[in-house]
Amino acid sequence: MNAEQLAWWLGGATVALPFVAVLPLLLLGGLGARPSERATSRTVLVLCGLSSLASMGLAALWLRHDGPLVLRYGSIFDLGPRGHAFATSGHGAVGYRFEVDLLVDRLSATTSVLTGVLSWITARFSVRYLHREPGFFRYFLLLALFVGGMQVLVLAGSYDLLFVGWELAGISSMLLIAFFHLRRGPTRAAIRAMLTYRVTDVGLLVAGVLLHHFAGSSGFFDAFERHAWPDAQTHLAPSSAFVISAAIVFAAIGKSALFPLGTWLPRAMEGPTPSSALFYGGLAVHAGVYLLLRSAPLIEASPAASLMVAVIGAATALWATIAGHTRSDVKSALAYATVTQVGIMVLGVALRLYNVVLVYMVAHACLRTLQLLRAPSALHDAEAIRAALEDSSREDRSLLERLVPRSIVDRVHALALEDFHIDAVVDRVILRPVLGLSSALDRVERRWVAAMTGVDLDAPAATESDSRAPGPVEERP
Repeated sequence: MNAEQLAWWLGGATVALPFVAVLPLLLLGGLGARPSERATSRTVLVLCGLSSLASMGLAALWLRHDGPLVLRYGSIFDLGPRGHAFATSGHGAVGYRFEVDLLVDRLSATTSVLTGVLSWITARFSVRYLHREPGFFRYFLLLALFVGGMQVLVLAGSYDLLFVGWELAGISSMLLIAFFHLRRGPTRAAIRAMLTYRVTDVGLLVAGVLLHHFAGSSGFFDAFERHAWPDAQTHLAPSSAFVISAAIVFAAIGKSALFPLGTWLPRAMEGPTPSSALFYGGLAVHAGVYLLLRSAPLIEASPAASLMVAVIGAATALWATIAGHTRSDVKSALAYATVTQVGIMVLGVALRLYNVVLVYMVAHACLRTLQLLRAPSALHDAEAIRAALEDSSREDRSLLERLVPRSIVDRVHALALEDFHIDAVVDRVILRPVLGLSSALDRVERRWVAAMTGVDLDAPAATESDSRAPGPVEERP
């Protein structure tokens, strides 16, 4: 077995092993069976651990290889040969096809190893943290699904496959926010996250469709002229690159809780602490940053797109910094701190500091995971630090009072407590119109079905007892 064949097997194992853990657990759950905590946790730990080791082996093979590795596993469907008539670019367009390709380069190899290591550590921590919890089985099932989705996301060789991992990570994230579903707070937070995901995920879907149109394929090598990251460049025109970049940035705003749709992230801390650490401290919250790094050639090709990314990153960092200083609970403060750092990473992407952002992302993911895992004991540490720095903090407050009028400080503090009323604006401008449009389209569909088939979907369904009910009895003379 040569190095390329070994890489092919290791890439498939990295992606497939977490799903191997999902399938038997899902089957047992569907049959009403519940394996023991030990069997459940060991299944997930062993398979996710093997996936992590496979990702390390894949990264080692990439280091020995001259250039990126492209691992091909076939195609799901193919609607056009090379040079498809719909393709508007002559740069080796491959038509409308969905290929299952994995791309191993500096960005994907680093992020894949990070995903495997942090996921296994969090899963091991969760065994004792969730001991005797009624949702123990459900938690590990969703955790394995998330690990598989993240590995698909970071190793995907095209936007089509990346979208699959993007959705799997989003679904598991939303379900784990609502882990304590008997309480109203977690369910409302999960619904908020779901609405944000569903609205913004359209951007990634549109970007994939547009790439198929302009480049003939959504594969990274076809769109970026087969150069290694971060030196890749795109052959698309600046106008086309801007439209696709805008759609990609819109998707990243929702997944990475960027301004102005970032208020769902502090609410997501309603879930279990281990999932909060892994999702919103370590991995899922950085998925938008990964997407922007992967799409850097498109953003680079359009100055307007670079400016847009810079403004969003700076606004996110400023808003989250101010709002985070008004939070008294540890997990919310860490959530806003995470959003602040993600905003700085997005600003770094706009400034083309790609390698710096990658290192920053890895370091920040490890730090936030550690901080959130030990959040229950962080309050004691914070009190000790506050006591040690009491004198200097008093001097800082007096300096602030001398520079800024007290009335302005109080007003900003009150606005920060309400997240600057961002939720109300987003509900009025985005969510309500989208829900209204969905309702209108649903009514149109029902009327169209009624006109075409004669079946009124709004009519109450007849029950079996109604069909057997006797008709009116005629009176006999």
